[in-house]
Amino acid sequence: MIRVLLADDEAMVRAGVRAILASDDRIDVVAEAGDGAEAVELVQKHRPDVAVLDIRMPRMDGLAAGAEIRRTTPDTAVVMLTTFSEDAYIAKALGDGASGFLLKSGDPRELIAGLKAVADGAAYLSPKIAHRVIAELGAGSGGGRMARAAEAKEQIGVLSPREREVLALVGAGLSNAEIAARLYLVEGTVKAYVSAVLTRLDVKNRVQAAIIAYEAGLVN
Repeated sequence: MIRVLLADDEAMVRAGVRAILASDDRIDVVAEAGDGAEAVELVQKHRPDVAVLDIRMPRMDGLAAGAEIRRTTPDTAVVMLTTFSEDAYIAKALGDGASGFLLKSGDPRELIAGLKAVADGAAYLSPKIAHRVIAELGAGSGGGRMARAAEAKEQIGVLSPREREVLALVGAGLSNAEIAARLYLVEGTVKAYVSAVLTRLDVKNRVQAAIIAYEAGLVN
């Protein structure tokens, strides 16, 4: 089972999301919060696999709550589910270690797929968000892109050939199970490789690692 906490200040929205998740028998909503501070408290109490957070909430917003959850309860993955897709929100959430960013306007099946991917150790961005992130990576002057590429290539220089291979598959969006099948490894070994890659690259999550893989040219 994938144990989930929902946090949104609108009870009707929480009810709608809960109903969507209830359609999948692998997902169990174990707690609900009406603001970010309550979400942090309930995550520490219930230790869910995934915390699904709205951005704009009273007392503590979802961005601050997500950062605090990643700091205090790192085994709980954070997914932002919001109406707002401003670049600053996306950058802040991913920079603070969120594993997913989904829009409330998206397909309900996307929400379920995203939670399953994140629970399996992958990262997940809604297609609209992924497009904007990739566009941002390609934006700016050619010199800027070349500088980022050179920096990323230098960063991955600390990795072993196998770790680079794992990083490339992380960048392609594969989950631990999918990487294990691709490389003929057991899933536990893949988790160890991914953990080592994140540590060596000094990044907080798979999204940040995937960006480095993209900029270093490991992902087409």
